[in-house]
Amino acid sequence: MTGENAAQIPTEWLSLPELVEILGEPLGRVRRLLDERHLVATRRKGPLTVPAAFIVDGHPLSSLRGTLFVLHDAGFSDDEAIDWLLTAEDSIGAAPIEALRAGRKSEVRRVAQTLA
Repeated sequence: MTGENAAQIPTEWLSLPELVEILGEPLGRVRRLLDERHLVATRRKGPLTVPAAFIVDGHPLSSLRGTLFVLHDAGFSDDEAIDWLLTAEDSIGAAPIEALRAGRKSEVRRVAQTLA
């Protein structure tokens, strides 16, 4: 898998109004999900956006929150955490978000802990 480390998996980016619609929650609740690290967002493309890969069946991916805490404890900024989650990781054999979506949170968090 050499050479894949720099390539991010394709993902749609959701604005806060789109998250309100998809999650069926008011804007205040969506902002609280961001504040409480159930989701993570970026402003690098203008308005605040969240990768659609972080949403499963109309809810934030449940294993994302703990993984975000591990990444932030390792010194990652929100943008760096998003990049790591969306980029193929040789030791996992996939992008970490793909592994989380497949139920492999222990493996993802173990690798994330080694990044500190």
